[in-house]
Amino acid sequence: MTMTSDRPATTTAAGAATAHRTPAGKPTPRVDVAGLSEQLLGRWPEWRRHARARATDPTFWKDESLSMAEHRERVLEQMKLLATDPKHQVWLGYPTRLGGADAPGANLAGFEELAVADPSLQIKAGVQWGLFGSAILHLGTPEQQDRLLPGAMDLSVPGAFAMTEIGHGSDVASVATTAIYDPETEEFVIHTPFRAAWKEFLGNAAVHATAATVFAQLITNGVNHGVHCFYVPVRDPETMEFLPGISGYDDGLKGGLRGVDNGRLAFDQVRIPRTDLLARYGAVAPDGTYSSSIDSPGRRFFTMLGSLVQGRVSLDGAASTASKLGLAIAVRYGAERRQFTSSSPVEETVLLDYATHRRRLFPRIAETYATHFAHDRLLDLFDDVFSGEKDTPENREDLETMAAALKATSTTFVLETLQEARVACGGAGFITENRITSLHHDMDVYATFEGDNTVLLQLVAKRLVGDYAKQLKGATSSPAGIARFVVDRAADAALHRTGLRRAGQALADVGDPRRAAGHLRDAETQRELLADRVATMVEDVAMALRPAQKADPVTAARIFDENQVQLVEAAKAHADLLRWSAFTDALEQVEDPGTRRVLTWVRDVFGLTLIERNLAWYLINGRLSVQRARTVTSYVDRLLDRLRPHAVDLVDAWGYGPDHLRAVIASGIEAERQDEARAYYAQQRADGSAPVSEKALKKQRS
Repeated sequence: MTMTSDRPATTTAAGAATAHRTPAGKPTPRVDVAGLSEQLLGRWPEWRRHARARATDPTFWKDESLSMAEHRERVLEQMKLLATDPKHQVWLGYPTRLGGADAPGANLAGFEELAVADPSLQIKAGVQWGLFGSAILHLGTPEQQDRLLPGAMDLSVPGAFAMTEIGHGSDVASVATTAIYDPETEEFVIHTPFRAAWKEFLGNAAVHATAATVFAQLITNGVNHGVHCFYVPVRDPETMEFLPGISGYDDGLKGGLRGVDNGRLAFDQVRIPRTDLLARYGAVAPDGTYSSSIDSPGRRFFTMLGSLVQGRVSLDGAASTASKLGLAIAVRYGAERRQFTSSSPVEETVLLDYATHRRRLFPRIAETYATHFAHDRLLDLFDDVFSGEKDTPENREDLETMAAALKATSTTFVLETLQEARVACGGAGFITENRITSLHHDMDVYATFEGDNTVLLQLVAKRLVGDYAKQLKGATSSPAGIARFVVDRAADAALHRTGLRRAGQALADVGDPRRAAGHLRDAETQRELLADRVATMVEDVAMALRPAQKADPVTAARIFDENQVQLVEAAKAHADLLRWSAFTDALEQVEDPGTRRVLTWVRDVFGLTLIERNLAWYLINGRLSVQRARTVTSYVDRLLDRLRPHAVDLVDAWGYGPDHLRAVIASGIEAERQDEARAYYAQQRADGSAPVSEKALKKQRS
């Protein structure tokens, strides 16, 4: 397949960008596609290239014609190929002593690209090496790693990650499965006491898993020490029948990810050796004595769960990848598809030349760039922590908060984006061979994978409110501090909420829309508006929640419920600021002037679109004058028009070619069809064989 392009300029053989001049002679910046694509490969370009090259191999492609059972077996065979790959990319995050590379960031950089081949492959690989294997790696002792990891790594032991229960989805602390220690036999007895405690939605559980890492309440000597992880064999590897005491259920056909065999597991007094408690953070002696290096049960629980954060990090990256695929297909199609005559009586108009089409796609391109750069920052933090280079409690907390914020944001964004891309392609977008609907189906569950997005946003908001409370406590620890705090809040209210700031903006703009637009495109203005919204929302909800600290449980729960929506909105605003900041920082690394200028426009589209979405808040809270608020939308539209010549370049820079997209409508075939049709009508006009329209004939007679 060959791709066509509507690019406005040429690129030299060396790949450097050259300028295109408009008829008026004014130079227009040009995107250096090759250079930008190289930058977007990030910190581990070798491993991204290797993963993308593998994604062009038809052996790894999703086959839409397969039944569910056939798809599951195909993905398992693909997994075996990954396990025997000479470069062992899926082992990069494991210890060098076991054949890995102790390179967690490089591992995820490549892993995310599996979604290009087949999201089912990415998720099943994630279950095996990112959840089952990682639980052993991060929660087990070195002896347990040496004993249990090789089977997980080479796929001789396909595994399930048995955390979620039917009755306790994101509430892991409340799982009901128990692991009661029996000192007489030095065994743990794993038991599912009722149906709501069945482990559910487990990848590999329905068909392929022979072992599972099971999360259960550890009880010894009559004391519940909270949730811990246990290594539990579940099937005979020869017969693939459940072992005694194990029962299971196949979840069957799902809305997407048909290649992943999700299922349920239950345990009826299943005994495992004491040594199969993954004991990095909590151990039980032969006599039943419990010990842990972390004294606080709460901190111990969150440390154990935090060590498994890579699932959220990888889903953020995979969602970004799927957004790129959907938008690349829609933009390439929109650059070729023509519909309706408008500016010319004989030439139909290219879809991307319509303002409505630019509005539906270009802001999403901008947000995808922001998502990409924020994910790069998240990957860096993940590698800093899990490589051990900067593994501090503060960095771990920052990593958990950032992963929750970005995963919740990107996995919501990808679903909205794929739907918009599908509609932008009309009926063609609904056809399976053009991939967008299939991607949407497979991505759908990402919104609840590794934590429901709303729950994750609450986690983020609680961190923000907690940080604010610490600052408030320090600021009001003395009478002078309390006085300063009261004065500052009063001044803020006077400035923003009585219209003084808005009046100042109106005077500064003196009715000139260009002056208002100039102010809005300033990076510091955008930063101030976005950051101020986060700070104000966090402060408002923190102050509203303060009475709950000294209230009885019923009253405290009511106060929290009354402010839960505001908590989530504050977390969303925080995620927006994270992405905008990452995009702005990344601009400093772009060396080519033309590329930097175009990307600055893209960043401005992202920032101003965020402000546009929340104009009511900015007006109500006195952050924008009516003049500037009115200017936001008109200036965004001007930027979108300015980006029109660069649309295909911007999606091409993501680095996905025809064998990655695998969508017929993005193959150049639409341009061929349009050229054929235009040539046909042009020939009719040239030789006079075109029929006269009834409308034209009546006009001549009149």
